[in-house]
Amino acid sequence: MGLTLLATTHRVAPGLLTWRAWDALRSASSVRLRDGHPLLPSLRDAGVAPELVPEPDPSRLVADARDRDVLWVTAPDGDEPLMREIGALVVQDPVDVEVLHGSYDLPGARLLDLVSVMDTLRRECPWDRKQTHATLVPYLLEEAYEVLDTVESGDYGALREELGDVLMQVAFHSVVAAERDDGTEFTIDDVAGAIVDKLVRRHPHVFGDVTVSGADEVNANWEQIKAAERAEKGGAEASALDGVPLGQPALSLAAQLQRRAGRMRAPAELADGLAADLPRDVPADAAAAGGELGVRLFELVREATERGVDPEAELRAVSRVFRDRVRSWERRAPHA
Repeated sequence: MGLTLLATTHRVAPGLLTWRAWDALRSASSVRLRDGHPLLPSLRDAGVAPELVPEPDPSRLVADARDRDVLWVTAPDGDEPLMREIGALVVQDPVDVEVLHGSYDLPGARLLDLVSVMDTLRRECPWDRKQTHATLVPYLLEEAYEVLDTVESGDYGALREELGDVLMQVAFHSVVAAERDDGTEFTIDDVAGAIVDKLVRRHPHVFGDVTVSGADEVNANWEQIKAAERAEKGGAEASALDGVPLGQPALSLAAQLQRRAGRMRAPAELADGLAADLPRDVPADAAAAGGELGVRLFELVREATERGVDPEAELRAVSRVFRDRVRSWERRAPHA
């Protein structure tokens, strides 16, 4: 005799239970659950005839478990209040109680909750309902930079939250995209499926029969695969510079363009005399001065790249030192 509390997760399909769970369901003298429980159709298909109750009475469950095997199928949220009440009762008047986990979350299962929450927000929150891809872009950039800040500062405790904010932006863009009906719509599953396909395609040494000797060869294969993908998309007009976002910060843009050009073994002379080709829609003196400064910055980026450092990160590091000096000066001379 005793009481079994069968816990399941709503993040897997109803009916996907362990053998122990099905054995307990079939052998229990009384199986009880709320009417409308998602597991109910599967139980009936398996020949289990449960007793349906509006809400469980913990006292009755404990009392009945003294005379027969009673199994309560908990709600998908876990029925934590009921668990606490049963625990208090059996402390005063002991009875055998077992919590049996009939199904478990797989890695990544909480992503289903994110999809559900975003769908609800899109329907029911006035602010979320009015957002578009364009209005969301600033938040995506802001959240990405916050991730960068946590990594560069070594605040890995905050990294989980910041990555969650970025993930939320991906889910938000996906739910907005799913609403279109002009042939450009897609869902979060399409987003996930596309990146899975890309990762598998670009790692033939992991998912195929290609053999590599090390990371350098992995990179070389990656570039060859990307080149083939670009050719397939763009035909004769395809370029190794396709996909370089011009909207990124200028230092990182220059570094990325130089890296791409270097991988193609583009001649170094292409970087000579850049100022001569700059647009001349500003006064001549200003254009000359600006062009000279721009070329010098471009050369500094090339020098950083040759040294194996990230120019954007280097400038941020120096800027942080300058910020700290200014703050220190403010504290010493608050009225200056």
